[in-house]
Amino acid sequence: MLLALVLFAAGIVGNLALMCIVWHNFYLKSAWNCILAGLAFWDFIVLFFCLPVVVFHELTLKRLLGDLSCRLVPYLEVTSLGVATFSLCALSIDRFHAATDPGPLQTPKVESCQSILSKLSVIWVGSLVLAAPELLLWQLLQETVSLPMVSSDLLQSQPGGSLIANLRARKDTFKVDICVREPSVELPENIYALVLTYHEARMWWFFGCYICLPLLFTLACDLVTRQVLAQRLPQQPIAEKVTIRCSSSSSSSSSSTKKKKKQHGREQRLRTTVMALTILYITCNLPESICNITLAYLSVHMSSALPALVLPALGLFGQFLLFVRCSASPVLLLFLCRSLGQAFMDCCCCCCEECLPDGTSSSSSSASTTATSNLSSPTSLSPSSLPPFSKEDTKVTEPAVCYDIVKNSSTAIGTPC
Repeated sequence: MLLALVLFAAGIVGNLALMCIVWHNFYLKSAWNCILAGLAFWDFIVLFFCLPVVVFHELTLKRLLGDLSCRLVPYLEVTSLGVATFSLCALSIDRFHAATDPGPLQTPKVESCQSILSKLSVIWVGSLVLAAPELLLWQLLQETVSLPMVSSDLLQSQPGGSLIANLRARKDTFKVDICVREPSVELPENIYALVLTYHEARMWWFFGCYICLPLLFTLACDLVTRQVLAQRLPQQPIAEKVTIRCSSSSSSSSSSTKKKKKQHGREQRLRTTVMALTILYITCNLPESICNITLAYLSVHMSSALPALVLPALGLFGQFLLFVRCSASPVLLLFLCRSLGQAFMDCCCCCCEECLPDGTSSSSSSASTTATSNLSSPTSLSPSSLPPFSKEDTKVTEPAVCYDIVKNSSTAIGTPC
């Protein structure tokens, strides 16, 4: 319960913060950040719906919403795996295109909604379709479990008797809800054959599609991107450096070199973010996959020799690893991505300023208003620098921004991370 509460609180707050930052910040609406926000949305769905159902079942041995939750929880979990897999692949492709672009590396601009929605639709629709067999694979069964009767001597030895002892003394059988991974025989013959084939190949499908694919794809794109960026680094001979120092254009060349180094440093941070997400994803999903493959190839004698609680405990451990990933992903992104972390800190500071006295908050709010007006439009001048007759026009063209207090406006416009 304590672990579930910690994961629930951290995951809900972190994923909601990440989604709100990208949604309300005009300067962060790029395809990169929208993919991260989509990943946070599915992590939020898994924590908000699946985690309470799993914990309630472990405590009461009853299933909330009955057969619906028995089918929907695995479907949402597998869909979340697909969204994470395809999001990592999309982020790796984005870094690869940025590195292999023949033009100079530039700060990405705000993308159109049509471009962002097309990328998100491919990720989400593909994940939902691939996870569709999970809806037909699971079914809810009720089994009657008998408990040994508690002797009267044990009840008399305990003054008042414990709650569990009294319950066991009243009845020795009760029903337990169990979700079984087995296709129903009531399905049509063609669909039953497809679901049965998916059931038999499910462990290898998970290992290949949801573990090997993002790992190999991310590593391959990272190696190619690293090699391309290494070739594009500005390397000047010593004689050329001496000539540049004596020429009149030394200041412009040094500024361009610094700008290129800064852009390459930003690309390094983005690739580090992708690799960190991949490592977290593989670490939380690989143990369950290896365990399923190992149990599938154990002999019948060895499987029957295992204790009765081993298999349910392993299943619960795999689900909690999924919840750990859903809770740790937004925290990792807010820590590694400077623009997202800065927007989150600015939001927290604004909330703290509202709790301060009026005298203190008025001065800080006036300063924040001045900073916001300076950053309200990425291409136009501030309203204070325009003549009086043009202030109304500027107010009309200003975008609606809530978390736009970024210290460096040149790197804030559409920056991916």
